[in-house]
Amino acid sequence: MESREVDHALSANKGYSVKLAFIVSLGGFLFGFDASVISGVIGFITPQFQLDVIQQGWVVSSPSFAAMFAMLVAGTLSDRVGRRDILIVSALLYIISAVLSAIASSYEMLVAARMLGGVAFGAALVLAPLYIGETTPAELRGRMVSIQQLNIVLGFSVSYFSNYLLLDAYQAGGSLTDETVWRWMLGVEALPALLYLIFLFFIPRSPRWLLYHGKVEQATKTLRKLFQPHRAEEEKEAIELQIKSESQKAKVGLGFLFKQEARLILIVGLVLAITQQITGVNAIFFYATTIFEQSGVGTNAAFSQAIYIGLINVFFTVLAMLFIDRLGRKPLLLIGLLGIALSMGLTSYGFYKATYAITSETLALFDENPKIRNRLVAIEHVQFENDVSFFKNEIRIIIGNQLYSQYEGEILFASMEMNSYIVLFGILGFVASFAFSLGPVMWVLFSEIFPAKIRGAAIAFFGFINSLTSTLVQLLFPWELANWGNTTSYLIFSGFAILGFLLLAKWLPETKGRSLEQLEKDLIRL
Repeated sequence: MESREVDHALSANKGYSVKLAFIVSLGGFLFGFDASVISGVIGFITPQFQLDVIQQGWVVSSPSFAAMFAMLVAGTLSDRVGRRDILIVSALLYIISAVLSAIASSYEMLVAARMLGGVAFGAALVLAPLYIGETTPAELRGRMVSIQQLNIVLGFSVSYFSNYLLLDAYQAGGSLTDETVWRWMLGVEALPALLYLIFLFFIPRSPRWLLYHGKVEQATKTLRKLFQPHRAEEEKEAIELQIKSESQKAKVGLGFLFKQEARLILIVGLVLAITQQITGVNAIFFYATTIFEQSGVGTNAAFSQAIYIGLINVFFTVLAMLFIDRLGRKPLLLIGLLGIALSMGLTSYGFYKATYAITSETLALFDENPKIRNRLVAIEHVQFENDVSFFKNEIRIIIGNQLYSQYEGEILFASMEMNSYIVLFGILGFVASFAFSLGPVMWVLFSEIFPAKIRGAAIAFFGFINSLTSTLVQLLFPWELANWGNTTSYLIFSGFAILGFLLLAKWLPETKGRSLEQLEKDLIRL
């Protein structure tokens, strides 16, 4: 078996497969950038547009909300017109979204602009693993599909670093102001989006898609770029045999997923789609700066610590890529979920041990506002045991939502007593665990376990579930922090990780090293 895998690896044009995978997954880079750049923006736009906690949630979650609907149609459309054409449209939408976000004059315009970006990454997140899975040898597929996740985390890392540099320029007293710094944070995304658009014109259509549509000559040409001649012919024959087999059977629609014979892939798809988001990944990535501010380190340190998230994310994603075709998908998932549960538990404990009190440093923030300062003096040195009682019941009432949003980081820095390193280690442990498991592995499995006839529609359906869960987590996270507090919120994420571990340990099959056609035969009976 190992000898055969080596022979097949030698007969594949690995360099060409890698090039294609990197190009199509640049949409993942843009998703990562767009998703995480908002963590630095939210602190500027909240006082400027006078946002409440639900509106904050909508600014952050609106791309994921729009992505849900894009995911529902992207796969089906790509089955008809091709993966590459839909990706080109996505790249155009990314550019338009970045420009409109940068010039947004109101909360409503900003949300609408970010929703355009959501349509783009909803389509790109579905189609990139689909395209890569259809242009990659089975023995390399795990690593190649994982390139999308690598690009996503590179996008996270670059956006955190970009935010930090722009914040530094803003604080240096140059031309950037409260009104313009966040616009630059959002607008720079247009540059990589333009490169993505250009590169997409240099990739071929999926050979599997071409053969399904009777374009044999084009498919053969592409397969010969991907493989040595004898291997290319083998791959072509296997795909054609699969097409012939499917043509002799009744037409299969998405409803097939709900039949008894497809119960396994339905369960696995739902558990993966929900668990990847409900354990809190996008609460961490999209609100990273806010989370670190709430650990009392101050605004500057919060922006710099967010960079650590990006670096850890990249390192452990690369590690996952090295092991996913060696250890397999299931071990990585289970190891990662245990790490997520422990890390979120540690973060919850860090906030549980925190205390809050108005100090002379807190009062100094309001020296130019005697009325508010005098009201705060009344509770000076009163110790609060949790963030909810301190903020919701006291500070917000005294100073109002707008001033609270403006001074939140400074108030926490001056008023909070806790070991912020516990929270830092907990968050970084979560990022490492997610990057090693749920991040790359879910999309690899989605590119493998669904029948070829409905692969695009199935990935779209489970992508919709994934994006719906993500939207709810992002939308509700500010409300959770305001009403339940940090301790309870992170403990809930830990509990969901434990539940996901138990379900996947029971139901998840191993797929490494098996062709898409063989997996279809093993997992379902059409």
